[in-house]
Amino acid sequence: MVSMKLCCGLALAALCFASDAPYAMKGPSIVLWPKGAPGSEGKTSPERWIEGGTPDRFHRVTNIHQPSLTVYLPPAGKATGAAFVICPGGGHRYLVVDLEGEFVANKLNEMGVAAFVLKSRLANAEGSTYKADVESLADVQRAIRLVRSRAQEWHVDPGRVGVMGFSAGGHLAALAENRFDTGKADSPDPVERMSSRPDFAVLAYPGFVSAATVTAKEIPPTFLFVNNDDRLSAAAADYYLALQKAKIDAEMHVFRRGGHGVGMTGRTPEFETMPESRWPELLAAWMKDLGYLKRP
Repeated sequence: MVSMKLCCGLALAALCFASDAPYAMKGPSIVLWPKGAPGSEGKTSPERWIEGGTPDRFHRVTNIHQPSLTVYLPPAGKATGAAFVICPGGGHRYLVVDLEGEFVANKLNEMGVAAFVLKSRLANAEGSTYKADVESLADVQRAIRLVRSRAQEWHVDPGRVGVMGFSAGGHLAALAENRFDTGKADSPDPVERMSSRPDFAVLAYPGFVSAATVTAKEIPPTFLFVNNDDRLSAAAADYYLALQKAKIDAEMHVFRRGGHGVGMTGRTPEFETMPESRWPELLAAWMKDLGYLKRP
């Protein structure tokens, strides 16, 4: 765990300039709480896009006080009704919204799966007062509820809404599948009447997780992916074993090499030649086996 924080800190140290030009995400964006997110009262400073000085070409956003979802829907003729809320990674300091967000959404759309990229509040951003297991988790839960509340509009099966997280986003996905409720039936807000329990979860090289993260009895089916040379996600195996001990339906894939932070498309062209590039295919096979990709 210490090495995870250290490496994330070193990565952040390389990000020295903020750009005024945001990454132009292709889907429409929807604010999770139109009247303001609980816990963000009085925080009105805008998002910051980190560009200059980054160690790669990907885009990172930080300073999020108004959490939102960006919507990516598959072609109507290809839609299966399954959906994912996607939690990009970034050490809870920033979000890599293309590599672990939009690029993932595009791959899922190819599978006939609707995708919703979450911009959540960040516990480790500069000056942040948020906590990952409080405000960030609340954003994931609200996102799941929101997708269910608009399922008919987006041609989504409300019984097939999952959560997928990468690195620190994997931590949020793990929290979401362990901490959920059935909704508040008497809430004046129709979104809050929905359940926040994901129907399935995907944890891609998750950080900040351990066997102790497993606390619920009704954890949904879970798919885990990690590379053997990724020291930042070594505890994913402990999480998987804890799921197995709790008799949760889980599947884990470990590839020999590939490092950390590859998303679904990789950081370099070399990704396509590596065995780990097959993990989206394995995910699709897992979802098909569980019946999540059956077209309506």
